[in-house]
Amino acid sequence: MVLHKKAVSLAAFFLLLLVISSNYVLYHSSFGLQSLPDDLNGVVVGSILDLSLVAPLLFLAWQRKFSVKYFIVLMATGLIAARFIIPSEYLVSFQPVMWLGVGIEGVLILFELSLLFMLAKNVPPILKRVKSSSLPLLFSFSRAVNEKFPKQTFIHILCSEMLMFYYAFGTWKKQSNTENNTFTLYKRSSFITFQIMIIHAIVIETLGLHWLLHNTSIILSVVLLILNIYSIVFFIGDIQALRLNPLRIEDDHIYISFGLAKRMEISFKDIEEIIEDTHTLEQKIPSNTIEFIARDFETVHPNLLLTLKSPVEATLFMGIKKKYKQVAIRVDDPHAFKKIVKERLEKAQRNLI
Repeated sequence: MVLHKKAVSLAAFFLLLLVISSNYVLYHSSFGLQSLPDDLNGVVVGSILDLSLVAPLLFLAWQRKFSVKYFIVLMATGLIAARFIIPSEYLVSFQPVMWLGVGIEGVLILFELSLLFMLAKNVPPILKRVKSSSLPLLFSFSRAVNEKFPKQTFIHILCSEMLMFYYAFGTWKKQSNTENNTFTLYKRSSFITFQIMIIHAIVIETLGLHWLLHNTSIILSVVLLILNIYSIVFFIGDIQALRLNPLRIEDDHIYISFGLAKRMEISFKDIEEIIEDTHTLEQKIPSNTIEFIARDFETVHPNLLLTLKSPVEATLFMGIKKKYKQVAIRVDDPHAFKKIVKERLEKAQRNLI
């Protein structure tokens, strides 16, 4: 069943690329222009339908997220994309349809701006709640935001970006938590060194590509420059978040995060089994398992695998939510970690009896 879903998702992605690329080639290559008939209206209508209906549906199938609001946003985006892909002289008869996409996007932008105003208004109480919480910042901030805006995906994405900039620029003087109930995940690996190497590679690529593309395509040059700067900021923030947020064990919960990429709150009451068998841990990790493992140049395996009674929600990049049935964890001090996890799990099981 899982393989079938992945196959459908992959097929939808390739079809999406095919739809977009074929429409672009049709209007921007000598072969495509030669194949256009004298009466272009039918071809233009087909391209508009491809970009405003077919492409959004394929995108939804690829992402496996189906919602009316999401489809409307994608449809409007497709209409705007059509204005750039289809030459303007071919769109003279279809201007009202094109402006419909702009209008929808305008309404959505106004709606998002209103959410921004609401967020700005609620920043003081959110920060007050964060300061009064004993939880790690990644968890206390997200919990405070979720209490104020429980179903606002845009706000969650924005707050995720705020955390990225905070960790990248505002945490250099902070020290890592070294309490007895905390465990680091990266010190016995070269993960941070690997991240720094990636940052260096991005810097070199940015300088080289920006210089090469500046004289040929200024727009592409600027877009790549912005994306590369964002990537550098993300990696710096990710390193700081990993360093300052070790795995933390409380009486009834485990708070575990891996930089900015993923985090999860696990109640001991939700743990069904702890797997320590070496042979099992060295097997390929299934798709319903979230990893908290610092991977570098060597092949490493988890210290233990937590099997949950039912899937528990984890927060991924940009605030995306996904549920997992198992949790693979690798820490720098596995013996002490296993000992305290077993003690807390036994205590939780006794309280349930």
